[in-house]
Amino acid sequence: MTSKPSARHCLACGAVGSGKFCSACGAPLGTRACAQCGGEVRPGARFCANCGAAVTTEAASTKPGAGLPVAPLVVAGAAVVALIGVFLLRGQPTASAGDTPAPAAQAGGPPDLSQMTPREAFDRLYNRVMAAAEQGDTTTVAQFSPMALQAYRNLEVIDADARYHAAMLRLHTGDVMGAQALADSILAEHPTHLFGFVLSAAVAKFQGNPVGEREIQTRFLAAWDAEMKAARPEYQDHQRMLDQFRKDAAAQQ
Repeated sequence: MTSKPSARHCLACGAVGSGKFCSACGAPLGTRACAQCGGEVRPGARFCANCGAAVTTEAASTKPGAGLPVAPLVVAGAAVVALIGVFLLRGQPTASAGDTPAPAAQAGGPPDLSQMTPREAFDRLYNRVMAAAEQGDTTTVAQFSPMALQAYRNLEVIDADARYHAAMLRLHTGDVMGAQALADSILAEHPTHLFGFVLSAAVAKFQGNPVGEREIQTRFLAAWDAEMKAARPEYQDHQRMLDQFRKDAAAQQ
């Protein structure tokens, strides 16, 4: 009797699936290990999200540049964000007053995640990266982005808000196509979700596709009223960003 394939999270978009391909974004579900740290490597990735080492074929592993750190990707990610506009950083949720980082975290060390739920750990690391990105602190972004993405993969429940945050992290490390895969997964679950449009428009802008960007903006504007009536809780945390995107989208129509 043939056993059923076990379900697992897609490393591209986070959806739970089985078989050879993700039913949400189409990415291969097979994984491979990083030669440097042994961590899982997302299909199609050029760098390990855990340690930053370059992912190369066996034949290319001896070429100069193998094992590049994540910092160059963060610099590329900073260029992506600069190009697509600062609206992606507006209205990002921050830790509440009762969620103040421990002294070690404030001093630049990693936050103590041992007493946190997986979602709390992911949110804490995401906030740390976004705060550093707003300040232009690429060193901190390079240090905590891999940790945040690993925390994302540890989530038991992955919703649109988590996928949006993971896509933001991927943009900040230069992984534009990884961000698009996450945007596609959001829209696959909710075809008019505003986060999917925001991320897709950002990718289109980076790719120099103004026609595609305007088309996505038009879809965003058409979905606005109904989505606002839906009162999705994740919209409340990002209301300023959504309002600014709507303003910019309307100005370009």
